[in-house]
Amino acid sequence: MRISVFRKEHFNAAHRLHNAEWDEKTNNRVFGKCNNPNYHGHNYDLIVKLTGEIDPKTGYVYDMKVLSDLIKEKVLKKFDHKNLNLDTEEFKNLNPTAENIAVVIYNILRKEIDKALDLKIKLYETERNFVEYPA
Repeated sequence: MRISVFRKEHFNAAHRLHNAEWDEKTNNRVFGKCNNPNYHGHNYDLIVKLTGEIDPKTGYVYDMKVLSDLIKEKVLKKFDHKNLNLDTEEFKNLNPTAENIAVVIYNILRKEIDKALDLKIKLYETERNFVEYPA
């Protein structure tokens, strides 16, 4: 019997959406206000979903305290209250769109979580805009 468990976390981060290969006019047309050279911030909501079999010994799919600690150590410490463009290695050369942030978080956590469990990342950039990876 497969079942899903979810952990919701929150972090704040600033970023600028910008493609260095484009001129300012193109960047402004594509990214609008998100191309502000002084950056802008979001209050991100992160939902980590794990799907797998219930362990008959613990009754857990995954220990939620362990998952919470893992997210805090591997994701929140890296990204919370940071300028993603300037303060993180992950986005030095990668545009920090919600899509790219979700994929980066997935790749960070995938290394730490047993492959027998399916992992899905849902990232809310705003109340109305969110992404999910893998789709």
